[in-house]
Amino acid sequence: MEDITDGNLPSDYGLAQNYPNPFNPSTQIEFSLPQSGLVKLEVFNILGQKVRTLLNREMSAGRHRVTFDGRSKSGDMLAPGMYFYRISSQE
Repeated sequence: MEDITDGNLPSDYGLAQNYPNPFNPSTQIEFSLPQSGLVKLEVFNILGQKVRTLLNREMSAGRHRVTFDGRSKSGDMLAPGMYFYRISSQE
């Protein structure tokens, strides 16, 4: 997890397209938080099954970047394919 805030706090929640996409072996996911709170970032397969939780912790307001290495919660490499990610935050 990397904090990439440049001193200006975002005014809205934001979730950017991962880069690179497609990826091999890892990709970066950027998101913005206008205020601090509990943040959860989860990855799902095409069937809607959760394959990994990348974040589940208190985060400060600002812009952040997380690396997804293409591994499941058990550490196994996931099969090539399409994956979705979802972020949620509670104040």
